Amino acid sequence: MKFLKFNNVVENSTFVFPILFIILSTFLTTSVLAQDPIQTRKELMGDNLGAIKIAAGMAKGDIAFDAQKAELAMRTMNAVSLGFGNYFGPDMKPPADSKTTFSASPEIWNNMDGFKAQLAQFRADTSAAIKAAGSGEADWKAAFGKVAKNCATCHQNYRVKNN
Repeated sequence: MKFLKFNNVVENSTFVFPILFIILSTFLTTSVLAQDPIQTRKELMGDNLGAIKIAAGMAKGDIAFDAQKAELAMRTMNAVSLGFGNYFGPDMKPPADSKTTFSASPEIWNNMDGFKAQLAQFRADTSAAIKAAGSGEADWKAAFGKVAKNCATCHQNYRVKNN
């Protein structure tokens, strides 16, 4: 079997350039998508939403309390809190014509210290709820109440509902 030599392939530019274009385009598109801070924030909030549905269901009594599930939900939210703030740099504002239901409020960038303090409190509240999950339902519900209040406050102050 005869293999193509690299020199022969390079000389045939009708073969090389389209392949290089496809490879480069795929690489650049993947790199850009992976670095899209707005999409990353949406995905992280999606993780929080999944966790909060389970936690809120247990807090309301719609789902039977399970200490492991409660802890896992709080660990998920805590993990989000660890990196979420990294996606709000000066060049990471949402476009003015956002087509999403919700977007980050300009207040985040106007009051970055306040936003970071809110995020730090969320991290502390979820950490406390992780520990409380092993102490029983009553302790966990009290700790989760603080987490839920933190979510509501952050959304009130730092999230915008679009038209």
